[in-house]
Amino acid sequence: MSNKLSVMMTAPLVLSLLAGCSGGTQQANESNPAETAKTSESAKAGKTTVQFWHSLGGKNGEYMDSLIQRFNESHKDIEVVGTFQGSYDETVTKLQQSIAAKKGPDITMLERAYVEFFADADVLEDLNPYLKGSNLSEDFFIPGFMGHSTFNKKLVSLPLNRSTPIMHINKTLLDEKGLAIPTTWDELQKVSEALVVKENGQYKRYGMTMPYDTWYPLAMISQAGGKFFSDDKKTVDFVENGVGLRTFKFLKDLQSTGALYYPPAKDSGEITNQMFIDGKVGIFYQSTGNIGSFSGIVKFDYVTAFLPKDKVFANPTGGANIAMLSSAADKKAAWEFMRWVETDPQGGLQFILQSGYLPFTKAMVESKEIKELWAKEPNRKVAYDQLQYAVDTNKDVAWPEVNKEFLSATEAIMYDSKDIQSTLSTFKKETDRILAK
Repeated sequence: MSNKLSVMMTAPLVLSLLAGCSGGTQQANESNPAETAKTSESAKAGKTTVQFWHSLGGKNGEYMDSLIQRFNESHKDIEVVGTFQGSYDETVTKLQQSIAAKKGPDITMLERAYVEFFADADVLEDLNPYLKGSNLSEDFFIPGFMGHSTFNKKLVSLPLNRSTPIMHINKTLLDEKGLAIPTTWDELQKVSEALVVKENGQYKRYGMTMPYDTWYPLAMISQAGGKFFSDDKKTVDFVENGVGLRTFKFLKDLQSTGALYYPPAKDSGEITNQMFIDGKVGIFYQSTGNIGSFSGIVKFDYVTAFLPKDKVFANPTGGANIAMLSSAADKKAAWEFMRWVETDPQGGLQFILQSGYLPFTKAMVESKEIKELWAKEPNRKVAYDQLQYAVDTNKDVAWPEVNKEFLSATEAIMYDSKDIQSTLSTFKKETDRILAK
């Protein structure tokens, strides 16, 4: 085991990437007798068994189980055993432990910000030869989702359940005030302030909200013309040039007038989701993954739109990719499952249609099924169209650790009203220390 890998495996990650790109929330079982028995039965039947770990619980977990079942029914010689391992963070911790013990799965789902972390430890298979052998290339996929797929010229993961943040809008409230959907920060401020309702010193309605998460400040830093990391990855590139100050001052100014409700860290997604559903906020920064649930229950004219620009339109991506471990027992069988998921109409396409995640290949986008879905639910196409402005400037091996520090800085500014520039300067010093390791 290399020194890099040894350090990685002896220092389990306990960092949270939060709601913007969260996976399942159920607790995974440490062992699953049913799956073990299924593996044994497959071996007796002469089938090659492929172990696949994922992070999707609830309805999305059911959709993933159905995908795996479709694959197994269509492949006589391969049996994929899918195991839910908990949230993205829980899956990462279990991967570290299992790889160190040489008991890792063959294929795993990885939240896109963790891909470089594992690739840097040399535990992910280079998929370039497999792609070429299947007469495929990176051009087959949507460019906006490939930012976390390559590392040191190796293709180490492929997109699967991917999302972006977008603007969810209670258009009924905007129409009542004669307001247009904002496309710039200036317009966003005016619209949000106009939507505020305050009675007897209490806010009855806020203009906008967003969950507690680094996803949204990341988007705004890019919209203001900044980058999270510098090009040489030695520091951050939004503190000394004033971009960070502009971003957080804009948020604090909105917060001070009730134009922005910034929720508590705990259960922030659930709190803000319910506020939007109840009509207590007009504009909501949230994941594309919420479109399906909102469409079925809100009692107002609900539309989606691009995140507003400052200098430019920009938005990060979220969700997870699928990767093969270099220790996979049967790489040919493992790749067959990955290839089928990415290319077969009964694979990822059906999962996308069921779950509401974004299509990740050009063939999916051109499919009859996706076109019909978008015609029926145009809110979903907005999320895809916004991918032309996708940026992932937080791409770095050290991101999980830096993210923890960025959350601390965000809390100090948004909750404790600490001086913005000095807080960001302290954050920069700590980040520089981490990046210099």
